[in-house]
Amino acid sequence: MGGGNETPRQKMVGMMYLVLTALLALNVSKSILDAFVAIEENIQISMETEYLRGEEKKAALKEVAQDKSAPAVAVKAAAYLKDVDKIDKMTAEMVKMIDDIKIQALKDCQEKMELKGEEAIVAKAYDTKEPCRPTRMHLAHVEANDKYDEPMHLIIGPETNIKKPDGEGIKLWNAYIKFRADLVELLVKSASTPEKKFSLKTTAINTYKDSEDLNKQVDKMLAKGKVSPDELGEVKKIYEALTKNELHEMHGETGVHWVGKTFDHSPIVAAIASLSSVEKEILTARADAISLIRSRVGGGEYSFNKIVAIANGPLLANSGDEVEISVIMAAFDSDKQPEVTAKGGKLKEVKDGQGIVTATVSGSGEMKLSGDIAITNKSGAKKSMPWEHTIKIMKPEGTVSLPDMQVLYQGYANKVTGVASGYDQTILNAGAGLSLTKSGAMWIATPNGGVKSVDISISGKSSVTNKTVSLGKFTFKVKPLPPAAIYFAGKGTGETAPKTAMGLSAKFPPSVDLTGVNFRVLDWKMEFAGKTMAGQGDVISAAASGLLKQAKPGQSATFICKYSDGKSSPKYGACVVTLN
Repeated sequence: MGGGNETPRQKMVGMMYLVLTALLALNVSKSILDAFVAIEENIQISMETEYLRGEEKKAALKEVAQDKSAPAVAVKAAAYLKDVDKIDKMTAEMVKMIDDIKIQALKDCQEKMELKGEEAIVAKAYDTKEPCRPTRMHLAHVEANDKYDEPMHLIIGPETNIKKPDGEGIKLWNAYIKFRADLVELLVKSASTPEKKFSLKTTAINTYKDSEDLNKQVDKMLAKGKVSPDELGEVKKIYEALTKNELHEMHGETGVHWVGKTFDHSPIVAAIASLSSVEKEILTARADAISLIRSRVGGGEYSFNKIVAIANGPLLANSGDEVEISVIMAAFDSDKQPEVTAKGGKLKEVKDGQGIVTATVSGSGEMKLSGDIAITNKSGAKKSMPWEHTIKIMKPEGTVSLPDMQVLYQGYANKVTGVASGYDQTILNAGAGLSLTKSGAMWIATPNGGVKSVDISISGKSSVTNKTVSLGKFTFKVKPLPPAAIYFAGKGTGETAPKTAMGLSAKFPPSVDLTGVNFRVLDWKMEFAGKTMAGQGDVISAAASGLLKQAKPGQSATFICKYSDGKSSPKYGACVVTLN
């Protein structure tokens, strides 16, 4: 277009292409900004959920502290409430700081913050009566949603030095790191009892290669302190959830601070979404911390300080039988194990709040084991209750099993096998909303659209007596197919792919054992090195490929694809691969 020998017509055509490209860029930009508004709205909802979760746990702790029937536990809960108040105070300081940055950024962008009603950006202002609840905003009402200079200068600093920010962002970063340390150290120390003291001096872990490296560093830090063994996993989870890499590589530059990377040329709606994301992390940490503190105290007549998962079910079963397992979470006092007696069996041992009984099965039909289990309450009184367990001794009976899965999937050829023990012929019959067709030694089950469960009846037929006996009916849940994973050059999220590749595909990840479903990528969007490209089909464009070929080893690219299995509505998936 810039050649000196172009005809007027060629120049006009070139100018038209230039205008078209600019219009397309504006449209993509608007779509991205709208996406940030939607993301922020979802984060706002999540923040409210986390805030209420923390409030619910705090209210439960207050209830225990006011329970006059258990004065010892009430005193313990009241002491824990003081620790919760400290957590709320440090949380409120972080929430207020982040809210102030958001409001100032909007004001710097000349937004009309004084508007009320449906057009208001601020739907519910920060209230000191609810200090941990963030300001409720609606970014859909932001007019200049593409402005980035004002928030960038406010958060990164007037000089916009992405390596050494000196604006409100670095103050937030330092406060965030201090919040993490104060919260975790307080949480560990508050678990102390007169008999055993716990303490931890955290270190600022702000640099790590990957999640595995972070795990090792946090484990090493925790090993140097004295953390309650029962709470070690939860403390580690909270610390890691509040941990970010401080320095990054961006646009070929190394040593870019997290503040610079996150807010450099970030439109106002994106900047606020990023700030809200940090706010949500803080509220989640608060809720997790209060939940952990609440779990330390019980309430009522009996004391419990340990929990264990218990699964009960049949002790004997035929191959292919459908069995039912009852799974519960039991609480017990490790210092007061129950007393267990057994009739028809032998008591082997009592541990983890439960008695282990052994028995030798004999006879036919059913075998019943029974006995009593007793536990002492806080007053020393013993409470005894009877227990009973029935064992069905194997006999001919029908069952239905699914070798590939535990449910039936819509739009999928579900393989079903049936076994009628004691009979040489097995017959399956479909209930309402299901069709069954014989395929070799199996049946293919196809649920109708809209049903949530279906029944399959099984019968056994003897070719000697020619008698058919109904052996039962089995109910199966009907679920939609699980989502597919997106792959670039056959590589999924977290894997390394060649930068010269161009092909995209959608398929079930290795964790999904379903076959015979063919997915097709309909369109794609690529995000790499701060640029976004999009196209149709399962092959990226030459322009996108050319951009990837400029990648340095270790750089990552994101692909967002719309795909379809040809039967149900199209879905979206994404993958992030490292290029080499």
